[in-house]
Amino acid sequence: MTQRIAVVTGGSRGLGKNAALKLAERGTGIILTFHSNAQAAQQVVDEIRAKGVNAVALPLNVGDSLQFDGFAKEISHQLKTVWGRETFDYLLNNAGVGLTAPFAETSEAQFDELMNIHLKGPFFLTQRLLPLLADGGRILNVSSGLARFALPGYAAYGAMKGAMEVLTRYQAKELGARRISVNIIAPGAIETDFRGGEVRDNPQINQHIAAQTALGRVGLPEDIGNAIAALLSDELAWMNAQRVEVSGGMFL
Repeated sequence: MTQRIAVVTGGSRGLGKNAALKLAERGTGIILTFHSNAQAAQQVVDEIRAKGVNAVALPLNVGDSLQFDGFAKEISHQLKTVWGRETFDYLLNNAGVGLTAPFAETSEAQFDELMNIHLKGPFFLTQRLLPLLADGGRILNVSSGLARFALPGYAAYGAMKGAMEVLTRYQAKELGARRISVNIIAPGAIETDFRGGEVRDNPQINQHIAAQTALGRVGLPEDIGNAIAALLSDELAWMNAQRVEVSGGMFL
């Protein structure tokens, strides 16, 4: 079987890093993107290569669609140079930022930043990469539990994730002719450095979330990385247009 190759945006830290490592453990080659921390990205590449799998890290600001043409050309170059291929198999639209502000106080600049990174970016990046995505390939978008339950301060963020859930169904419908399946994973609260690591480092927040979760704890990056690897596995190739929440049962 030809080695599978995944493009993972935001793969230098947090959930993206863990997903890249879990996919690599299954033998998947990795092209990961980073926004500013090239050193962290290279460390992930080194970890993946230590597993005997090829990996490269490329800079990308998902919030700047003007970069997408150049990024696609670099993807094409890396595919040919490193893997001797013209296409890749999996696209994980993971890159994101956290922002908390009450609805009444959310500024237009804050709204635009979230929209560019969480909705416009994945929309047009996926569009631009379609010629490089193999027929029969897979797209996995990333939502949030905050698109299902409402917590004050996340109106704009939750709205963008909700939009991605709708977009996922349209992508699945329109890309079906190429046998490309599209699903979306919705993590709950996870112990990462997201939003300053508050879920990981603030005991009160951590305990509050754990008390509201059926399985009695806050999620770990490995919980999501393993789920992403499973959702992109051949065993789930027939799953399409689905939202899968992986939250341990938050706010049931």
